[in-house]
Amino acid sequence: QVQLVESGGGLVQAGGSLRLSCAASGRTFGSYLMGWFRQAPGKERQFVAAISRSGGITNYADSVKGRFTISRDNAKNTAFLQINSLKPEDTAVYYCAASGYSGIDSSIRDTVYDYWGQGTQVTVSS
Repeated sequence: QVQLVESGGGLVQAGGSLRLSCAASGRTFGSYLMGWFRQAPGKERQFVAAISRSGGITNYADSVKGRFTISRDNAKNTAFLQINSLKPEDTAVYYCAASGYSGIDSSIRDTVYDYWGQGTQVTVSS
């Protein structure tokens, strides 16, 4: 069982930056593929980024490439999402998720994730 708690969201002006954190409970954080998703009001949940168990491989949605950076610190049981050059269309609730069995190739599919956090709101004003 893994519990995930996101933090770091907030209200920011367009062009600004935020660093989201996802703190995980348990001793086996390093055995999970970690992903970030987002959901804007009235829209479906959308893949944002994922990182392999070792942190050596990452995957990004085309819409965030070059602006978002996913990372992890297995010693601290924490995953991060650095968000730069924020745009109003980035406004959403951001969720982190953990997958015990999937590889990076399937990381865009929300169905492969076993555990989800409660989400953190990111609001970008124009």
